[in-house]
Formats: sequence, C-alpha cells, structure tokens
Amino acid sequence: MDLFSWLGEWAFAPTQWLVIGLAITLAYIVFGIAGFGTALVAAPILLLYMPLAKIIPLLVLLDFVAAFGNLLPSRRDVARPELLRLLPCMAVGCTLGVIFLLNLKSDLLLLLMGLFISAYAIYSLWIKTRPTQLSALWALPMGTVGGMFGALFGSGGFLYAIYLNSRLSKEAARATQSALISCSTVVRLSLFIVAGVYAELPLLVLALCLLPAMALGLWVGRRLTMKMSREAFVRLVTWLVLASGLALIGRYMNA
Repeated sequence: MDLFSWLGEWAFAPTQWLVIGLAITLAYIVFGIAGFGTALVAAPILLLYMPLAKIIPLLVLLDFVAAFGNLLPSRRDVARPELLRLLPCMAVGCTLGVIFLLNLKSDLLLLLMGLFISAYAIYSLWIKTRPTQLSALWALPMGTVGGMFGALFGSGGFLYAIYLNSRLSKEAARATQSALISCSTVVRLSLFIVAGVYAELPLLVLALCLLPAMALGLWVGRRLTMKMSREAFVRLVTWLVLASGLALIGRYMNA
C-alpha cells in the first residue's frame, strides 16, 4: 500500500495536489521571510479541499517543524533577555485566547483583529518617522496580545515581529521570533493532542506528504531575506501584516 492510500477521503486529484502544494510553498516562503502568516496565506486555498477544523491542526504540525528548523541554525543569535520577557506574557495570552475562543463569537474577534492590524500597518507605512527602539515594557502587551491572537487565529507573530525588529538586529530578531513561535506551537500542539485531533492518521500522513513543499518555501524565503536590508525587511513585514489584516476582514465579510 502506497503512502497516499492512507489519506482515504483526502486522496486528492493530481491538480488538487499541485494547488495544495503551491499554497503550502507560498505560505512557508512568507514564514521564511517574516516568521508568521502561514494560516492566513494557506487557509483560504486549503478551504477549497478540507474543513478549517483540519487545516489549523495541519498547519500547526508544519509550523512546529518549520519553527524548529529556523531555530536550530540560528539558536546562537537568540536574544535570551527578550525571549524571557516575552515568554510569560505569551503563555498568559495563549490561555486568554483559549478562554475567549470557547466563550466569545470568533467572527467578531476575527473582524476586530483584521481592523487592528490593518490600521497599524497603514499607520506604519504612512508615518515615516518613528521611534528607533520600543521600551522593554512593550513586551507585556505585545507578548500577551500576540499569544492571544496566536491561540485564536494562528497569527500572532506579527506583534512579536514589531517588538523584536525595533530592539534587535535582523538576525537576532528572526532567531528570537523563531524561538517564540516554537514555544507557541508546542502549546497549541499539546492542546490538539489532548483533544484527540492527531488520533486521525490521514492528517498525520497529509502533513508528512507536504513536508517537501514546506521545506522548499522555507528555502526560498531564507534566500530572499539574505538579500534584503533591515529597512526593506521591516517594510516587507509591514506589507505582509496589511495583507493579513485585509484577508481577515475579507474572510469576515464573506462568512
């Protein structure tokens, strides 16, 4: 029995495999550049072929591998003081996110998040003069809200990027953000394991099949960032944030 026969109802046609593979590659090009955004890039395409309840656990698995893959070669660049400031706040935010997810209307939260990050991105692109470094006190709101959005929508990394890019070099910011995303995926993986999501073998096989597309996206993303200045990198991240916000608003409007 070949690998694809394990997928059962997810035994896609060749053209569907191509579209899914391209969506994953594009999502991890973005991840390789910015360290976040896979769900916002891939989910709208993957929704054509599978339910959202399967997409998010699938992307969490791939994010787990990608985040540690990003972290291992750059772990010496991790800024431990910044990591230690953000981790407790992120943990609190993840806990709050789970509580809100279970008790509030997720469509309203989706709209509010889209409006917030779109407004921030427009402001950042419009205003040319800004503080060169945020205070360390910003770790509290950025870490907490980033953890909350990560638990709710799988997309809280932009807040870590804003904070870290204002305080660290590009290499240290990327390495520290990879460490944060790694910790975040461990938390989300644990929740999905407890819920029994990964007891479904086809989901694990699908993730295994998509690993080459993920690796290709990461490779391309890393090559792109190596050719950019820090200013161009930060500006690109801001454009990605704006695109993510508009995508969230569009998803709310089409719901």
